Amino acid sequence: MDSIRTVGSREVYRNNWLTVREDDIRRPDGSAGIYAVVDKPTYALVIPRDVSAEGQRFHLVEQFRYPLGQRRWEFPQGTAPGRADIDPAELAARELREETGLSAASMTEIGLLDVAPGMSSQRGRVFLATGITEGPHDREHEEQDMRSAWFGRAELEQMMRAGMVTDAQTLAAWTLMLLVGR
Repeated sequence: MDSIRTVGSREVYRNNWLTVREDDIRRPDGSAGIYAVVDKPTYALVIPRDVSAEGQRFHLVEQFRYPLGQRRWEFPQGTAPGRADIDPAELAARELREETGLSAASMTEIGLLDVAPGMSSQRGRVFLATGITEGPHDREHEEQDMRSAWFGRAELEQMMRAGMVTDAQTLAAWTLMLLVGR
């Protein structure tokens, strides 16, 4: 079967983080249509994991998510400034240090996520960070309300079940980490 073809495109909106475009399309049966697409650069999400005799613990950040009107816990994640395209592992290390002050001796890519493929081109690379060293964070101005903390595995999983962690990328990344650990 043929795929959908783009026959025209126009940018509707642009800022420092994204663009919105509207594409005129032609479906496989020849009929015309439109598609609105949010274009955002690839992001990196980092699962900071520390293992000791007491067990595993994971570092999360909490910030106010304006579209939801609520504070949310999630794994550190983000894109490069100005929609720059940089190496995913470099971006992951940058986001980890920026948001939490942590650095990792090992940064292992464990998967790829599509944020909302029905409306956005954005994809995310998921990394497991181990060999953690703590230091000062270097947050961007927009992240001034951010907090970060370590959570034990049982506590984090309870937060997920209780709806305190609802970020889809964080939940999907957790699943990837569990699958890699099998």
